Amino acid sequence: GLTIIAGILPMVPHPHWIFRGFEFGKFQFSALGIVLLAIGFSWNGDPIVTALQISLGILLIRDGLILIKYSPLYPLKKAEPTTTGDSPIIRVLSANVLQFNTEYHRLINMIKSSAPDIVVTLESNSAWEEKLTEIEVDFPHSVKIPLENTYGMHLYSKLEITEAQKHFFVADDLPSIQAQIQTSDGRSFTLFAVHPPPPSPSEEPTSEERDGDLLCIAKALRKIDGPRVVVGDFNNVAWGRSSVLFRKTSELIDARIGRGFISTFHARFLLLRVPIDLFFHSEDVIVADLKAMPNIGSDHFPLLAEFRLTDNTSAQEEEIQTLEADELEEVNSMIRDGKKAEGDREDFDS
Repeated sequence: GLTIIAGILPMVPHPHWIFRGFEFGKFQFSALGIVLLAIGFSWNGDPIVTALQISLGILLIRDGLILIKYSPLYPLKKAEPTTTGDSPIIRVLSANVLQFNTEYHRLINMIKSSAPDIVVTLESNSAWEEKLTEIEVDFPHSVKIPLENTYGMHLYSKLEITEAQKHFFVADDLPSIQAQIQTSDGRSFTLFAVHPPPPSPSEEPTSEERDGDLLCIAKALRKIDGPRVVVGDFNNVAWGRSSVLFRKTSELIDARIGRGFISTFHARFLLLRVPIDLFFHSEDVIVADLKAMPNIGSDHFPLLAEFRLTDNTSAQEEEIQTLEADELEEVNSMIRDGKKAEGDREDFDS
């Protein structure tokens, strides 16, 4: 019964964390549901158990159709690099460092060993900024937003940042970074770094700010020409309602589809892990690899993405989905609610 309730609650279109929180555990609840369904066959003849089994079976089929997309079993035609017209490989390392984590050397050593071109840090405050000055010899271009409320972020790049903006779409303490970056062969692409707040009993009571922030970013992305990538801690799973609306609004591609769950949180609890550090890209970006990296002392595993810019957009155009008319109104409503919501974030340096 509880498993059925856990499957039904996310269907309720309400932003409270009780409903949105159960979106995160869809894989775990589905696995538990399969076990319970198998056990239920030993209760043949009991009408209540039969009714529960039928209900559970329907939910498992529904959730299975959603989750299969995030499995290597999903029949997805991968875009292949071309011999001409593609940029060199670009490597982006995104890490939610956990503001209170003082094992700075673990991330610094990972940066040195994995050799990314771009590093995005989330939850990075002034202490993290000071420690990361060590990497600035190799990463001369940067955008820095040190905050003490667990929503600071930094962008470090070996590639030239030709233009950068700091956005605060729904609140003046919830930033995102937009950067125009030039590759070694003279191409240009836009990178967005994001980190909205989660709906949870310990943080925000609803998903309103998270959803509003993500969808503001999605609308901004749709207006940008050329290659685009988005990376960060979405505090939402790829199959969550606002993540799906983000993908459709921005008209970007979820790099996880057809690759696997690639769970990044929680680093300390294996059975609770979910994919909330996400990566989206436009059709003129070919993702070569996407993987979770080893633990750096945070509650998140860093995410490493490798991609190329390409002139061949036709191979991935069919993966792009757009909003229906009723979904557009849903998006606009979520943005309005997100801007009206009043988050309660503590400044841990005060």
